[in-house]
Amino acid sequence: MTPLEQYYNKFCEDKRLDRRHGQVEYIISMKYVHKYLAGKKDPKVLDIGAGTGRYSVPLAEEGYDVTAVELVKYNLGILKSKKSAVKAYQGNAVKLSRFADESFDLTLLFGPLYHLHTKEEKVRALKEAARVTKPDGYILAAYCMNEYGVLLYGFRDGNIRACMEDGRLNGDFQCVAAKDDLYAYIRLEEIDSLNQEAGLRRIQIIAPDGPANYMRQALREMDEETFALFVQYQMSVCERMDLIGASAHTVDILQKRGR
Repeated sequence: MTPLEQYYNKFCEDKRLDRRHGQVEYIISMKYVHKYLAGKKDPKVLDIGAGTGRYSVPLAEEGYDVTAVELVKYNLGILKSKKSAVKAYQGNAVKLSRFADESFDLTLLFGPLYHLHTKEEKVRALKEAARVTKPDGYILAAYCMNEYGVLLYGFRDGNIRACMEDGRLNGDFQCVAAKDDLYAYIRLEEIDSLNQEAGLRRIQIIAPDGPANYMRQALREMDEETFALFVQYQMSVCERMDLIGASAHTVDILQKRGR
């Protein structure tokens, strides 16, 4: 069993997205999923790295034709146990040979790019997502952001000097993923470079959670009305470029060029 499989055998993505910081990410991400599904006639959705189906199952329940791919058998088992209409398969984001070219109108990459360390692997995943997406279809690709990793794991948790000494942070405070690290963190300029190599055009980029992951305790202590205002706030600023790089996650919304 790989370290990634061991991790997800214990980590429950459903619970994370049900907690308040996760709710912010989920609500705003779903807003943009629906935005880019709108106007598509009988759209087909592919959820790559679907986990336990936190996005794919609700979309199927809304009536969309949804296919899910998940690497970890444990997660796949939970997804299938939900008895939804999602067509779920085990598979790898860098090799989607099960699917024909130009099969889906909207493709989600909400997870795989967190765990692919090299630029080559990330580009391969983006190219595979593009291959199976129809011309003028959309790809929503999520990333873990560099500054979130530096500020929380580095400074808050007291690991900053150790990370710089062992090479996990370089002199520019850029995260350098080791082979056995579970997560790979990235900056906006790196995402731009990936898109260029993959031949994808950005429509927009958003920060679905913004500061929510930095404010977990504060969010837990908010009353319902205040929390609703926080969600409203994040919804209103999630497209602001001056805030995106410091978010825990970004979602890059890309379009495959038509013929």
